[in-house]
Amino acid sequence: MPETSTPTDELARWRADTPATSRLVHLNNAGASLMPEPVLAAVTAHLARECEIGGYEASEEEAPHLAAAYEAVAALLGTRAANVAMVENATVAVSQALSAIPFTAGDRLVTSRIDYPSNQIMYLSLAHRLGIEVVQADDLPEGGVDPESVRRLARQPRCRLVSLTWVPTNSGLVQDAHAVGEVCAELGVPYLVDACQSVGQMAVDVARLRCDYLAGTARKFLRGPRGIGFLYVSDRALERGDQPLLPDMRGADWVAPGEYRLAAGARRFENWEFAYALVLGMGEAARYAARVGPAAFTRGRELAARLRSRLAALPGLRVLDRGRDLSALVTAEIAGRDAEEIKLALRQRGINTSVSRRKDGLLDMEAKGAASALRLSPHYFNTEDEVDAATEALAELLGRRSPG
Repeated sequence: MPETSTPTDELARWRADTPATSRLVHLNNAGASLMPEPVLAAVTAHLARECEIGGYEASEEEAPHLAAAYEAVAALLGTRAANVAMVENATVAVSQALSAIPFTAGDRLVTSRIDYPSNQIMYLSLAHRLGIEVVQADDLPEGGVDPESVRRLARQPRCRLVSLTWVPTNSGLVQDAHAVGEVCAELGVPYLVDACQSVGQMAVDVARLRCDYLAGTARKFLRGPRGIGFLYVSDRALERGDQPLLPDMRGADWVAPGEYRLAAGARRFENWEFAYALVLGMGEAARYAARVGPAAFTRGRELAARLRSRLAALPGLRVLDRGRDLSALVTAEIAGRDAEEIKLALRQRGINTSVSRRKDGLLDMEAKGAASALRLSPHYFNTEDEVDAATEALAELLGRRSPG
């Protein structure tokens, strides 16, 4: 049985910062993780200050801490604050990046078969509205995008973008984003990475990824608040003059009746109004993640490996995760049962999980012959006992004997 090796005092500290762990088993960190106390304090303190002195005044007062939030997020990505834009969520980050590519009819966008559904819908919208060609690269036999297929498809002269979801929503697969980045750099094709389920559970280095854009969110493995995310924009993209289709007065200055001037850095991709309390919360989440360090990148995967091993032993339950590299997200189909029903039954027992349906990963779910899947996503603050308790609860719900 896979085991973890985290020191007891570290685990106790993480759980003390996460009071809800005393009363529930939270295995929905790929959906929305539990905020640690310092993150909650950063958000609520700013909201209280807005009530005391006013929203504009509070944001001006917190200007140094807001700047520090950009620095903290940038440090997690291996970049500078000037390359980070704060946006509402990862989908908005992806849409802003897509809008910066000057697509015209006949251009090509290359993606994977397992990209996030919101992204796939946006690609199709571009195809319908602008007449671009959207093509999905082949998968490797063991699962995950084939970089050589990306190379063949992106070599076409009118390929304008390669867009890849690093860790899909409906699978524990980790796609080889680095190999795809090497292909894009070789061909000189812009590269967009959706890292919303990567940041916080694995090391991220945008220079090594060689990406032009990287989208992320606070609420998942980063353990920040809901409703805030970020977009990394490379120096290369900024020097090209990339800009969103519809910048507002945060991203540009109106300098003459027929002219505007873009903001110098990634903030050209921001909107003027956003929730400053959430920005401060995301900054604190980034600092907290930095303090946890490499344990955040290993413990969750170790717990997920333990969970997969135990679930695979349950009759009538099929683990769906495939690929050379697997993340801290476990997906399983339960024969003859709707995953939503199981999710709600587990919640009644104090165990939080989530669900993926066919529409959440259409091509991948159809290939696997699955209509719904239960998602269980441990993080570094979870325990082996919690993983085992979730397995035992599933076995009871399914009328099976739990593996020892």
